[in-house]
Amino acid sequence: MQKILVANRGEIALRVMRTAKEMGIKTVAVFSEADRNMPFVRYADEAVCIGPAPSSQSYLRADKIIQVAKETGADAIHPGYGFLSENASFSKAVADAGLIFIGPSARSIEMMGSKIAAKQAAKKFNVPMVPGTEDPIKDAAEAKTIASRIGYPILIKASAGGGGKGMRVVNNEEELEEQMRTAKSEAMSAFGDDAVFIEKYVGAPRHVEIQLVGDQHGNYVYLFERECSIQRRHQKLVEEAPSSCLTVDIRKAMGESAVAVARSCNYYGAGTVEFLVDENLNFYFLEMNTRLQVEHCVTEMITGIDLVKEQINVARGNKLSFSQDDLKINGHSLELRVCAEDPMNNFLPDTGKLEMYQPPKGPGVRVDDGYEQGQDIPIFYDPMIAKLVVHAATRDEAIDRLCRAIDEYHIKGIQTTLSFGKWAVRTEQFRSGNFDTKFIDKYFKPEYLVEENPEAEEIASLLAAEIWNSSKQKNVTATTSTIQVSNWKLRRR
Repeated sequence: MQKILVANRGEIALRVMRTAKEMGIKTVAVFSEADRNMPFVRYADEAVCIGPAPSSQSYLRADKIIQVAKETGADAIHPGYGFLSENASFSKAVADAGLIFIGPSARSIEMMGSKIAAKQAAKKFNVPMVPGTEDPIKDAAEAKTIASRIGYPILIKASAGGGGKGMRVVNNEEELEEQMRTAKSEAMSAFGDDAVFIEKYVGAPRHVEIQLVGDQHGNYVYLFERECSIQRRHQKLVEEAPSSCLTVDIRKAMGESAVAVARSCNYYGAGTVEFLVDENLNFYFLEMNTRLQVEHCVTEMITGIDLVKEQINVARGNKLSFSQDDLKINGHSLELRVCAEDPMNNFLPDTGKLEMYQPPKGPGVRVDDGYEQGQDIPIFYDPMIAKLVVHAATRDEAIDRLCRAIDEYHIKGIQTTLSFGKWAVRTEQFRSGNFDTKFIDKYFKPEYLVEENPEAEEIASLLAAEIWNSSKQKNVTATTSTIQVSNWKLRRR
């Protein structure tokens, strides 16, 4: 493997290219017209524009991507995450074109891409399951029968779903038909497949996932867990490794279950098995992500393993260079997704120009980003700007290091999740490890991000008093010029 085409953009494209460069492998970037001046385009050895800004006309054009790979002499394609990374048809088309897909087989992607098929496969290996159905629900009558058996509340989920789409909580029988109809409609619109299934709704679970790697010779290892419970709209914002709640025995049991899921579909490459963990630390299989995860960095920090390098070596046909016994947890790592979102306004995406962009530095700080100062944040793609990752000897030290790094992260021109991240990790619930996927709903209010500023309040009081006193004086123009306040203090926010 001498040249890799990276079928992605932004920070993950850069992250893959850097490892490839260290391995002596040349890289090809494909980019949309909106990304022409992005850092990943300049970093690659070659770069080819594949279409207009919308993903459907560029990053999702499998035919164009494969054509560019052939024209540039690339041996392999790395899909990153998102876009075509979990598209079984793309994986097969790459292989059919005589190229190497740096990821699992099309069969594995297809099997794990269907939540129903994934559950059926995992059950054969005795992986713990949330009570529910193994086959798609045919109609509302069947749904009512199943719901009465497992008990309300239940969760209706799209088989082909993700990101919270096609997912509905049903609290009683009266809601069921309408919620099922809505879930099926959403699923068809988002995924072209309206198949849904039912499972028992676990009200306040933790979201814990296991990173694993398998080769094409039947060898598997799990690289411990990541805690991903702080989410908005079923999408993660803060991740950490290891989790603060697992015992050594539960970690081992979850790791072995994850490997069993991988074996069930003859998986190879890097993948992640996600679990729900209840208040009693019972864990249940949720789904498998057949790609690299956004939060893979925290696993790299605590294990010292370059997961992209392992992906490439597995794709080359190499055996894993380490065993389960070689792996140890080293310290603690936290990741904050720095997104162009406004946490003061329900985390809605924000667009604009990065008028100032200065990432933090220093011991134990890693920033995987894809933008530079002066660049625009486009409306066409995911709003994540960067991943801020820290590593320290202990969890408390990692929290303190993340707060320091957030303070040193200077972004102007757009709203970001930086302030939320600092607030979140400083809460008593997070520091104690006593939280779940309802963290934001239970504890967060936008006004918590408005820091008290005694000096600004004092200035405002002085100004108000001066105006009041001046207005009472005859023939004297109200003025505040007697107060010596710097422009910096007046204008700062």
